[in-house]
Amino acid sequence: MDWFGAESYWVSSIVFQRGLALIYLVAFVSAALQFRALIGSRGLTPIPRYLERVSFRSSPSLFHLHYSDRFFAVVAWTGVAVSAALLLGLGDGLPLWAHMVVWAVLWALYLSIVNVGQVWYGFGWETLLCEVGFLAIFLGPAAMEPPLLILLALRWLLFRVEFGAGLIKIRGDPCWRDLTCLYYHHETQPMPNPLSWYSHHLPKPLHRVEVAANHVTQLALPVLLFLPQPVAGIAAIVMIVTQLWLVASGNFSWLNVLTIVIAASAISDGLWSTLLPVTPPAELEPAPLWFRVVVLLVAAVVVVLSYGPVTNMVSRRQVMNRSFDPLRLVNTYGAFGSITRRRDEIVIEGTSDAAPGADTEWFEYEFKGKPGDVRRRPPQVAPYHLRLDWLMWFAALSPSMAGPWFRPLVAKLLEGDRDTLKLLRHNPFPERPPTHVRARLYRYRFTTPAERRETGAWWHRELIGEFLPPVSLGGRTG
Repeated sequence: MDWFGAESYWVSSIVFQRGLALIYLVAFVSAALQFRALIGSRGLTPIPRYLERVSFRSSPSLFHLHYSDRFFAVVAWTGVAVSAALLLGLGDGLPLWAHMVVWAVLWALYLSIVNVGQVWYGFGWETLLCEVGFLAIFLGPAAMEPPLLILLALRWLLFRVEFGAGLIKIRGDPCWRDLTCLYYHHETQPMPNPLSWYSHHLPKPLHRVEVAANHVTQLALPVLLFLPQPVAGIAAIVMIVTQLWLVASGNFSWLNVLTIVIAASAISDGLWSTLLPVTPPAELEPAPLWFRVVVLLVAAVVVVLSYGPVTNMVSRRQVMNRSFDPLRLVNTYGAFGSITRRRDEIVIEGTSDAAPGADTEWFEYEFKGKPGDVRRRPPQVAPYHLRLDWLMWFAALSPSMAGPWFRPLVAKLLEGDRDTLKLLRHNPFPERPPTHVRARLYRYRFTTPAERRETGAWWHRELIGEFLPPVSLGGRTG
């Protein structure tokens, strides 16, 4: 038997590649539609200004060679087109070298965006997509047997994603150890979805069961990924089920969907045959010698670069979501080591009054995803990523996190900047920009079932105080 190929994972390879192509498609669309307002030449944190401070070596990107908003748009929409072609299976018939080139192009384009995306791309799922995208280059086309070492590298990645997240929880907030974190999490998570209100109101004993099941899934099952089938595949299926629960109860961009796609690669064709009416080819092409050498080199690189993530995982000072190399090849992951007990939201308001006073009427800007109008049901936006909405959640937790971009955001609203307004759900000043803008901090909580029946509101809120006093283009007022 040839040690290199894993013929019994042909379906896994196809499912993985299609799923990854879909996530790439969403990621590139998100980049194309949001970049001008966030990181474009006139954005809140412009790429040209960032490139003046960083070198190509520390942050490899095509944009070090050339940057313009038009060029960024070409990069993003090229990524959309290539992702869509791969999703439709147009890459299956390519020769091995061409198949690798196509996936390498996707990886290089998205890495180029992430490495200049600054705070807007500082999320773990961005780095995760870069790492998964790199491994996908070496999985091979449909006619060839998938390389066993790349499939093992994907399992090692899944192990780090789940086990790292489990460790950072059990070492972090005491509520993970006393099984009470989900008393709060569904309500205080960055961006609740349509089912989050219902999840929050589940009985507390069930919340404790959820946390205990999470510990089992993240701290015990990852070890089983390296056992023979069907044990490894069953462990992966359980992980997929838990990720689907997270998809159903919150908006975490493509993190959960991408984790599901990675887990799919650990399921053997024997298990897939019970789920999908797909029959693998009778015979697959063996990999050529040059490709075997390349895969061995890639495996060696993964082993060497795993030192940083492993050291981080075993450390009592474990950090989450960190890259240890500028190409983001092997990284460390984890989330929600601490859980917030209260939810604060920044509400931005504007007025057309020339001199705002006690009787001034203020009108709220409504965001697409984050809570605002208490009667608006939390929307489903994942796997799409609303970058500004997520950063608003962090800004409410710590105003220092909003330092580089919040006042520029207010200035864009005062100017009536079209690209910025496209990021919002509702602009209360469609005719002309406001004269003044302010930001206030509110304490939000989910309504009780009784309040929901009485008022129709999903949220209850109380004013805490001022986040930003009224300002105009000419300067501060009040």
